[in-house]
Amino acid sequence: MGLPFTQGRAAIVAAHPDDETVGLGGSFSRIAAPLLIHLTDGAPRDMVDAAANGFSKREDYAAARRQELVEALQAGGVIQASMVALGCVDQEASLRMVELARDLARLFRCHGVETVFTHAYEGGHPDHDAAAFAVNAACQSLDTAHRPQIVEFTSYHARSGEFEAGSFLPEGDAPETEIYLDTDALRRKTSMLACYRTQQATLQYFKSNRVEKFRPAPEYDFSQPARSGRLFYERVAGGMTADRWLSLAATARKKLGL
Repeated sequence: MGLPFTQGRAAIVAAHPDDETVGLGGSFSRIAAPLLIHLTDGAPRDMVDAAANGFSKREDYAAARRQELVEALQAGGVIQASMVALGCVDQEASLRMVELARDLARLFRCHGVETVFTHAYEGGHPDHDAAAFAVNAACQSLDTAHRPQIVEFTSYHARSGEFEAGSFLPEGDAPETEIYLDTDALRRKTSMLACYRTQQATLQYFKSNRVEKFRPAPEYDFSQPARSGRLFYERVAGGMTADRWLSLAATARKKLGL
């Protein structure tokens, strides 16, 4: 059985190595030969995460995260995925939204992609929001006959000031579908998550979730904040603010002719 809302060749566009497993690790077996695209290398320039994991060079940390991805896919039995790394520095995808949108459009066109799974626009992480924007812009740039449908998977965000994982913020009347992970699917996903040894502090919030949720992407207005109030990524290190992100998105829309 395939995933809901899915038709034809599917691509998965994730901001970082591990986002694909968080969002749909238990459902990979439902997708035939996916095109797996990562926007960033998972290694921030500030070296805080790298140093905490024993790395003195950002490039070595990025290589470790790439190896974790390979191991995770093997653990999940995902042997037919085609992988593409677009190479942004972690936390800097918002600075390259024009380039990312154009790269994604080219990949979707060349690979005949008809369905794209990606992040929701929710203010959880600026790279997640950049993925939502870039996928949307890429699809808009393609002619209607070859324009993929966009399906979202869950990640994390802030709701009422509190961290929330594994659910969507309400957005219009977009229908959601929940997939309950049976014992085998949960075991595969747990094994995949365990491969991300450098990310265990964050992944603890996702390990007990037996449900994966999906919805068709709403029609976002990227000239407006992802949500009202303080965004989750404004509460953590990284330096991105809602105002700065919106300014970058406005510049990207203009350059892309949107």
